[in-house]
Amino acid sequence: MRLSISKSKNSISLYMIKSIYENGSHTSKVVEKLGTVAELEKKLKGKDPIEWAKEYVAEKTKEEKEQKREILIKYSPVKQITKGKQRSFNGGYLFLQRIYHALGLDKICAMIKKKYKFEYDLNSILSRLLYARIIYPASKLATFKLSKRFIEQPKFDLQHIYRALSVLAKETDLIQAELYKRSLGLSARNTGVLYYDCTNYFFEIEQDEGLKQYTSNAKDHKPNPVVQMGLFLDGDGIPLAFNITDGSRNEQITLRPLEQQILRDFELSKFVVCTDAGLSSHANRLFNSIGERSFVTTQSVKKLENYLKGWALYCEGWKLPGADESYDISGFFKAEGEKGYLDPNVFWNKTFYKERNIKVKDLEQRLIVTFSLKYRAYQRKIRAGQVRRAQKLIDKGPGKLKKPKQNDYKRFIVKTSIGEDGKKAKKTILSLDKDLIAKEEIYDGYYAVCTNLKDDVMEIIKINRGRWEIEESFRIMKHEFKARPVHMQRDDRITAHFATCFISLMLFRYLEKLLGEEYTCEEILDTLRGMDFLRAEGEGYIPTYMRTDLTDALHAILDGARIDYEIVTDRQMKEACKKTKQK
Repeated sequence: MRLSISKSKNSISLYMIKSIYENGSHTSKVVEKLGTVAELEKKLKGKDPIEWAKEYVAEKTKEEKEQKREILIKYSPVKQITKGKQRSFNGGYLFLQRIYHALGLDKICAMIKKKYKFEYDLNSILSRLLYARIIYPASKLATFKLSKRFIEQPKFDLQHIYRALSVLAKETDLIQAELYKRSLGLSARNTGVLYYDCTNYFFEIEQDEGLKQYTSNAKDHKPNPVVQMGLFLDGDGIPLAFNITDGSRNEQITLRPLEQQILRDFELSKFVVCTDAGLSSHANRLFNSIGERSFVTTQSVKKLENYLKGWALYCEGWKLPGADESYDISGFFKAEGEKGYLDPNVFWNKTFYKERNIKVKDLEQRLIVTFSLKYRAYQRKIRAGQVRRAQKLIDKGPGKLKKPKQNDYKRFIVKTSIGEDGKKAKKTILSLDKDLIAKEEIYDGYYAVCTNLKDDVMEIIKINRGRWEIEESFRIMKHEFKARPVHMQRDDRITAHFATCFISLMLFRYLEKLLGEEYTCEEILDTLRGMDFLRAEGEGYIPTYMRTDLTDALHAILDGARIDYEIVTDRQMKEACKKTKQK
């Protein structure tokens, strides 16, 4: 390529052109118009436009030649690799880095640094804590070492991580509020429905202090102190806000403080809060009946008052969405041809419902109960498997039978001890609790919610079905991001640890959305973790991962930059890293 100078009566224009061979003849093609000399003099502030143009064209020509050349790399079968020199690097973090900067987390770090006036690079620390939590989940010490596997090296020491954790803990409210505001520039937030849940995270210690407290409500019954994490997601499953409370606290009282924070810091006032039954205290329902707020919460049919339970399980009075006809679902238990018979094949994918208004402690609400043959079959399939496991344990003979966990198959085992009158029992017999099995079967296929919304029944059911995303979010943090067991001791560092887990989840959820929600969590994580490169010294990086539809979809996030060539030159990698940091 070369510089072309075109002079006219009123101006001098500069162009970058190249010679091409087309249809048997040579011609010139304008690659880029650089501007007029007058325009460039203003832009370059004193630098000679012609000299600048020559340097620019020379640089672009060099880049073009570099992209076209084939790179030959020689390796010797008798030459040892250099001791202590890193040769493999991960580039999967770059797709997370694109979202990190799109959310303005680097700007948030700058705000915090200005407030505290410390010297270490908070942006480098926070970004590596997040990328490593997703790609190389480990302790903070291991994270410091593992972050050196990324192509761009960390700009901090280990001691700076622990100092930064204390600062991050103090600024969790600011970070959440700023993340929400800046996320609005990335995509619209669906704040019409907010999902809330709370879960425990255990510690590998026995001493309870501060946030680390014992609880009798731990679902896994681990004999360790725990902390509680409350989490709000928006209607699209994107994390909105979180809080950390000590493990001994009743989870029902964790909702209102975090919701008040959302009302205050996020300036939201109209939304529906959707929770499970365990978080649905009367006080929480009252709180979400104020102003423009509403609630949708699951309701255990088993725990309804007897008159309501009778109404819910009564076979008559069921309807299908969009129809006025009333059904008697006892027809599913009748023989074909018998009066009132209902064909299960016809109604297999249908959801029946009935509703009524109820008043609990002066709070008016709707009780909606649904019945589904498909859901009933699913529940019975799960229970049948649990009964089989219980029978296998019984067949092995008597032994120590630990207290069953929630919904554990061991709940179906009854232990009977036999001994002579007045003497200690010498024999233990295990048997199936058939009465319990029969009692549970009564409720198969039924599901209930309570709400103060006046919306269509199926719309309310649809809102409640969205709760699966918050359950999946906790699963991702616990199992994929290894958020537990927690190894931190100080309360501030514990809070900061969960802040990084929360932000990591936010980055990952946005990545899922950008990928069109076409890939599973495991597929995305496996791909990011496997996107390694072999360093070819002086030349660039050689991808050692397999190119797939998913890696192609990931590259669409980088706005044209690609790191899946046979060799990615140093210049190309530098350009790709630069693009991930653009707004």
